Amino acid sequence: MIKNLLKHSLRALKKQKAYVAINIFGLSVGIACSLIIALFILHQLSFDQYNLNKDRIYRLTLDGKIGEQEINSAYTAAIIGPTMAVDFPEVEKFCRMNTYGETIVKDGDRVFTVKDFAEIDSSFLELFSIPLLKGNVKTLLNEPNTMVLSESMAQIIFGDQDPVDKMLRVNTRQEPYRITGVMADFPEESHFNADILTSFVTNQRANDQEWLNNSFSTYLLLKPNTSPDALEAKFPGMVEKYIGPRVQELFGISISDFISQGNRYNFHLQPLTKIHLDPSVESEVKPATDPKYLIIFGSIAILIIVIASINFMNLSTAQATKRAKEIGIKKVSGSSKGMLITQFLSDSVLISFIALILAVLMVFLALPFFNNLLDTKVSFHLFSNFYTLPLLILFAIVVGILAGTYPAFYLSSFNPTTVLKGKIRDGVKNGKLRSILVSVQFLISIVLIIGTIIMYRQLTFMLNKDLGFDKDRLLVIEQAGSIGDQVNTFKEEVLKLPEVESVSASTAVPGHNNNNNGYMLEGRDGETFLLQTAWVDYDFLKTYNIKVTDGRFFDRSYGSDQQACFVNQKTIEEFGIEDFSQTRFITMDDAEDRVHMPIVGVCSDFHFQSLHSRINPYMMRFKQNNYWGYVTVKFNSGASAQSVTQIENIWKRFASNNPLQYFFMSDDFGHMYKAEQQNAKLAVVFAILGIFIAALGLFGLTSFTIEQRTKEVGVRKALGATGINIFYIISKEIIILVCVATLIAWPLIFFIARNWLHNYYYRIHLQVFEFFIGFVIAIMIALLTISYKTLKSLRINPANTLRYE
Repeated sequence: MIKNLLKHSLRALKKQKAYVAINIFGLSVGIACSLIIALFILHQLSFDQYNLNKDRIYRLTLDGKIGEQEINSAYTAAIIGPTMAVDFPEVEKFCRMNTYGETIVKDGDRVFTVKDFAEIDSSFLELFSIPLLKGNVKTLLNEPNTMVLSESMAQIIFGDQDPVDKMLRVNTRQEPYRITGVMADFPEESHFNADILTSFVTNQRANDQEWLNNSFSTYLLLKPNTSPDALEAKFPGMVEKYIGPRVQELFGISISDFISQGNRYNFHLQPLTKIHLDPSVESEVKPATDPKYLIIFGSIAILIIVIASINFMNLSTAQATKRAKEIGIKKVSGSSKGMLITQFLSDSVLISFIALILAVLMVFLALPFFNNLLDTKVSFHLFSNFYTLPLLILFAIVVGILAGTYPAFYLSSFNPTTVLKGKIRDGVKNGKLRSILVSVQFLISIVLIIGTIIMYRQLTFMLNKDLGFDKDRLLVIEQAGSIGDQVNTFKEEVLKLPEVESVSASTAVPGHNNNNNGYMLEGRDGETFLLQTAWVDYDFLKTYNIKVTDGRFFDRSYGSDQQACFVNQKTIEEFGIEDFSQTRFITMDDAEDRVHMPIVGVCSDFHFQSLHSRINPYMMRFKQNNYWGYVTVKFNSGASAQSVTQIENIWKRFASNNPLQYFFMSDDFGHMYKAEQQNAKLAVVFAILGIFIAALGLFGLTSFTIEQRTKEVGVRKALGATGINIFYIISKEIIILVCVATLIAWPLIFFIARNWLHNYYYRIHLQVFEFFIGFVIAIMIALLTISYKTLKSLRINPANTLRYE
């Protein structure tokens, strides 16, 4: 039976090869797009799934609010992990982590730049399923100054030699690290990477007892059958027991009074497998993927399949008159309606299978481009899992049945007597459903067009918005601690270069903040204030071109400035400071003594974080003996390769063993929106493909329409109708359908776009322009699609067209 169905389907498809080719190509592009998006979504959802303990591992997150500032971060105190392991029987193990990013390691005179470097507790490899290739997992990182290399890093540094017990130096640290093991490389689907792991106990703050010093990530392995909600319910008690006394000591109020003022301070458990999909949590690991984008692209995949299926339904029903006699003869010969439906469905499923084969080939060809576009490593292996091929076959069957159901029922419903007498109504004129489906196609296309325009406008807005400082012509040198107390001398040498305008040293630069500190204000007992804090030198404001709005910046002629502070306008407004010159912030020094810091000036607000976040209160303190951080070089004009080389040569004189690590501030701020840039590109690609599929179907439908109206065109031309008149008559229906689709699409995309834009604190306002341009583009695509066939029909001699029927 299946053999006969296949034979009849092939014969039927051969008779309609032009329209079948359009169907197959459109459907294959749609299936390929959907497969690629599905692979991308599955890749994002697979992060951390490789961990055997994934269902029992949680990361601690700090959920706080001080004044108007919300805190949702993965930074916790060093003491919290060990304390929870003792106080809570539900906690089986803990692991703390401190990541550094790019780091220099040295093997004798050889220098290597390590991309991802982390300090972790010795329990790390017991929590996370990273295979240990060499070493003892239980003693691996128990001692200070010990490290584990990834397999690829061990190969880079030592080749085929056994690296265990060999020594490496890290940055400028005097004591070398002993290699105690080699681990497998981190999987791509991990929420963080590390080429080298070192012992957390090496960190001088590993035994820090300060509960308010939140600088590290803490992971917990819960015992089997432990309820995370039940454990979380105990956290307020922990906060009251350990953090309450510190709040009382530092700020002079109880933790209950602190909370009653509208503040918040608590911890939550974040499941390991949800980390990669939660961008709301501030963290030093890989940027998380916003699930909203997965929903958006999943929806686009469905819409593209819908467009391709609509093409199939439209072309199949439009050709009803061509198959009418075939159906009438089959019915007279004894074929039942059910047999005909089965035959037509087998035709559509066969088309779907052919399209699937082409789609798989397209996916293999397109994936390298896709991975390069999104800087990801999505892969597609037909036989990697036993269920991949059956799922694809099932997918083809489902698409074939969905696309072919209506045409099958429609075609099989013809009355044989009416058909054989030639009285069946023209398939084009009997096309109300086709009109609805074409409108749906244009509705989807207009939504994709306008959505892509809005996405690009928001991205352009973020890339070009005035940040409150000059990000151009700035070269930022990292690892300034490598030159230690010679930083001022280094600055003087760099300033001698003719292309250099100014140089500044600081512990933080915009986009790279490292301290969020709590302060008090003199005369306002019981209140706490949270400010992002940077230690800067005298040249910071000049280098970044930040405007002073009141008072002055740090000045060498005022010795007292070294104990003063400088704040942004948001600090004055949010904290209700009336006269900054009479205001002093209070903090604690290392000896737990109170330090009073007068405010010497106020600057305009500037974006020290990405535009995803609002501008918060910001404080600058004078940089004295803290040599770590950054050195920023400002050029008179753009940095030339020669000037960078000159700076590198000066750097070598001060830090001969450490290569110069730097970035350009303009590029760095652009990198903050890498996810938006990638998603915007992806949206454009799939919007174009979706529109292309819709246009392809419209082209096929127009071809059939003109074919059916050939005689009408000839008569109209013979009676004196111009080409414009005929073009208008043929295109009028399509223009009406585009207008109807537009009226439905506008409120729909307005609702979607408005909700999406709420993800950004600084965002564009929706304008009539993008909605109107979406309509114009749709009209142009429709008219260009139908114009070729229409103009071709107009060139035919009326005498020939009148003999057509």
